[in-house]
Amino acid sequence: MNQSASLRIILWDIDGTLVRSHRPGEFTKYMIPTLEHVFGTAGRLGEFTVSGMTDMQIALEALSEHGHTHETIRLRLEDWREIFMREMERVTTEHAPFFYALHGAHVALAAVRDDSRYLSSLLTGNIHSAAHLKLRLVGLEKFFTLPGAFGEDSHDRRDLPAIAHHRLEASLGFTLDPAQLIIIGDTPNDIACARHHGCRAVAVATGRSHTADQLRAHNPDALLPDLRDTNLLLRTLAGL
Repeated sequence: MNQSASLRIILWDIDGTLVRSHRPGEFTKYMIPTLEHVFGTAGRLGEFTVSGMTDMQIALEALSEHGHTHETIRLRLEDWREIFMREMERVTTEHAPFFYALHGAHVALAAVRDDSRYLSSLLTGNIHSAAHLKLRLVGLEKFFTLPGAFGEDSHDRRDLPAIAHHRLEASLGFTLDPAQLIIIGDTPNDIACARHHGCRAVAVATGRSHTADQLRAHNPDALLPDLRDTNLLLRTLAGL
């Protein structure tokens, strides 16, 4: 087997998998003023569970009753992204430390980096700049240099694996089978998007919204309690 065929790309979710805010729902401190500034209202934000959703989907769900569609939101994407990052940087500075790395995340990422069988990338509902701000604030940004897929790429998380796949092939210069991509996340949406593109799915029961039993019901390829047992993580990845 050639090297490219044996390679596995680990596509990491961020929120609830690698990083968490100190209190539930803290993202509304920067999402609400962003939506109000750009669209005049935050709509239904706060009335639904956002775990596993992309930032575009959150905006769409919040604003749909006010006449906004995916297309009208995307037309304001540049304004929205600029205000979002301004508000996020303000809030995370005023309330520092705002985020923290989950137990085992740093060691797990280092172990994957140091194993020639694997490369790490991101598949997250966060917009690109927000994803890297979170990672930088908790000291994890250095592990991610490859292209991935992000919250502004689609309002439907199921689209993200194909987007990441295309970008990774362009960056690496060789073809990847979808089964070479392993998505690690803490919600059923992470499992569903992996299945949609034919990727492997590893669920971790570290999120606030779904228990291990709830994740198991969605039939991931593997289920981990958390990332603290690095040897278990590596054995799990080797079996996929």
